[in-house]
Amino acid sequence: MTALPELIETGVRNGLETLYGVDASGQDITLQSTRKEFEGEYTVVTFPLTRLARKKPEQIGEELGQYLRDNFAEIKDYNVIKGFLNLVIDDAVWTRFLLEQAGEPGFGRSPDRGERVVVEFASPNTNKPLHLGHVRNILLGWATSQLLDAAGFDVKTVQIINDRGIAICKSMLAWERFGKGATPKSTGVKPDHFVGEYYVLFETRFQEEYRAWQQSEDAQVIYEDRKKKELSEKEFWKSYKNTYFNTHSELGAAAKEMLLKWEDGDVETVALWNRMNGWVYEGFDETYERMGVRFDKLYYESQTYLLGKDMVDAGLDKGVFYRKEDGSVFVDLTDAKLDQKALLRADGTSLYITQDLGTARLRYDDFGATRMVYTVADEQNYHFQVLFEILKRLEEPYADGLYHLSYGMVDLPSGRMKSREGTVVDADDLMDEVIQEAYQSSLERESTSDLSEEERREIIRKVGMAALKFQIIKVGPQKRMVFDPKESVDLQGQTGPYVQNAFVRTRAVWRKAGSPDLSAAAGYTALEPTERELISQLYSYPTLLRDAAENYDPSLVAMYCYELAKNLHKFWHDVSILNAGSEAATAFRLRLCQSVGNVLESGMGILGIEMPERM
Repeated sequence: MTALPELIETGVRNGLETLYGVDASGQDITLQSTRKEFEGEYTVVTFPLTRLARKKPEQIGEELGQYLRDNFAEIKDYNVIKGFLNLVIDDAVWTRFLLEQAGEPGFGRSPDRGERVVVEFASPNTNKPLHLGHVRNILLGWATSQLLDAAGFDVKTVQIINDRGIAICKSMLAWERFGKGATPKSTGVKPDHFVGEYYVLFETRFQEEYRAWQQSEDAQVIYEDRKKKELSEKEFWKSYKNTYFNTHSELGAAAKEMLLKWEDGDVETVALWNRMNGWVYEGFDETYERMGVRFDKLYYESQTYLLGKDMVDAGLDKGVFYRKEDGSVFVDLTDAKLDQKALLRADGTSLYITQDLGTARLRYDDFGATRMVYTVADEQNYHFQVLFEILKRLEEPYADGLYHLSYGMVDLPSGRMKSREGTVVDADDLMDEVIQEAYQSSLERESTSDLSEEERREIIRKVGMAALKFQIIKVGPQKRMVFDPKESVDLQGQTGPYVQNAFVRTRAVWRKAGSPDLSAAAGYTALEPTERELISQLYSYPTLLRDAAENYDPSLVAMYCYELAKNLHKFWHDVSILNAGSEAATAFRLRLCQSVGNVLESGMGILGIEMPERM
């Protein structure tokens, strides 16, 4: 059948022509969902139509409402509240939709678009394990990839691993000096955590060295010479830390020397680099598996950091870039309010922007994708504005399909985290904590007491991971957020377990009914308000997925699932299902429960959340 929004918009245009003799073929019709306090499912805003009809909004609403009710069987009734025409859809439309479409496999998903999109997320450093900040990145990126897949795109997931640079050398140097041959296996520590401990150890030893140096005569001379009156001695030394690392620190010099050796291909340094990175990758893979994400291809900065120079040369030939007297290459983006940006240093070496230019081209060569999504924190907003503008000026074939999925940082109730100081919350520890919270919560209920311990543990794992994922994804990407593990497992709040509980109810009633024949459902015609609400929500699911994909915003799916679950709980409270009073009503309500459960499973699946059969 014709989609209801399209049918209503067509009907309004026809009504404008019939009632007022105006050509409304190009007129935009403002259509929205009816507010809960009024009867109806769709609302036509009549204020914009006064110019055409030359009447008051309320009168236009009354006349259009009457026209639609008289000419379209789908419109059962209407009411007008000021300049808003609320339309009530006929019960027959909802029952037909539920019985013919809502329960079909793949409901809500769009057909294949024949268009490929690459989604980048995770992209960690190999000097430390994944932490809470990575968790938001990974969950947001994965959910977006699954959302785009549901919208009909051919999706490829990738990450670029930052496996080179001074931070990695800090971990390597600390292990070389202080590790005494220890390994993850010999210590029983998860491999990426093992390497991360040496990154923290380097910082600890460096701080000790720095504090000792501050007492030296050389340091005091520098302090007296460079201090600013507005800075205390403590503040001065904090601001001088990076300068000390680069000019005075023995550990700093050793780490920089190790980086130079790596860049020169020193056999022993490269072997150590391979060994420690290998440990980290082993740990990463374990964490990714627990989180339920996968990648179609991995890119490594050690293999891409020299890319992009040929694109710079091409840009020079086209006049897009220019070379300064010192030999450095720049692009002038002031006309796009982005200032001037360096692309090559005077010595010809690359910068991050150069590497990203080359990586974008490489991904296009690998996948032929017309869209690329970069899941990166909002601290890099300017970088991606510059990158995308440069690629457009280079006339890259994918330049119009680039999107920065920018997101705010995530904190704990205790505040921000600092990797070097070892105050981060590791992703593995966070998962363990929410699963433990789910376990404690489960002790208050006996609904799974008949299951084996292994079965109960698997349910608890699903509930804990749902708590973590939903709590993070439900917040719009652009917003900074605080994650509270205890709050996330609340069965009564706006949480993943709350939605899971609604799904479990749909499965429980189905089991109790004994998988009956639902053919009698066709005889049910008069809908209860809660039934209408649920069915109209199901009807909006395909549109919701398309809108969320268009906006790269899986939080819309999370909140849709929450609202659907909330209405399912209300329906459960308001009507009887198995004792509905007639075979037709029972069959219809069972079919409704089945369809709601399927959509909840579909929507939560897009978010990477598994649905248990029991809780």
